[in-house]
Amino acid sequence: MTSVPEPSPDYHETLAKVAIFSGLSLEELGFLAQRAVPRHCSPGEILFSEGEQCAGLYVVERGHIRIFKSSASGREQVLSIDGPGNSVAEVPVFDGGNYPASGSAVDHATLLLIRKQDFQALCLEHPQVALKVLRVVGTRLRRLVGIIEELSFATVRHRLAAFLLRLAQREGKRTAEGVEIELPASNQELASQIGTVRELVSRNLSRFQAEGFLKIEGRSIVILDQKALESELDGAQ
Repeated sequence: MTSVPEPSPDYHETLAKVAIFSGLSLEELGFLAQRAVPRHCSPGEILFSEGEQCAGLYVVERGHIRIFKSSASGREQVLSIDGPGNSVAEVPVFDGGNYPASGSAVDHATLLLIRKQDFQALCLEHPQVALKVLRVVGTRLRRLVGIIEELSFATVRHRLAAFLLRLAQREGKRTAEGVEIELPASNQELASQIGTVRELVSRNLSRFQAEGFLKIEGRSIVILDQKALESELDGAQ
């Protein structure tokens, strides 16, 4: 990851798209834009590591950032993937602690670092920003509770079905055969996103294909029977 020391371009538009900064005046956005530090990450590059001292929060301008936790054995659980217009790592800016999870680039990403002291100064002057952060953090907390619930009570088959249906809803393309989706780059990455191991992902994808729920072609999947896949969410708890 590299910092760009050159005079910063106009970041007003990028910052205005971020939920926690919506409603700020041009002057207030300018306060942040003048102090924002642009950073560029290559695919797979670590932006920050769990336990590392917090430098500030990041705004994703381009690309996607993967937020994840790692176990002592190296197994990963993906908590979220955030794209343009999202902010990440707000919590340690508030509580003064270290980063509670790690962040890495999924693809070529450009981010803006808002340093901790600059963001805190903005919140002191504009308390509504802090309230917006609380709303964002609340939404993430609900998502984390959902992840915990799935990991605790749902089978791998159920979690995989739920993941495929969410992907179809967000990014699916309707074709003559069904809904086409693109899987993450590898079954290992898919396993990290649903909290299991690569072998179980491969096995359950093959079973879904054998049962006629979907057709697999490389990293592309066509959901042939969406109702059957949805029925997995009703009984596989």
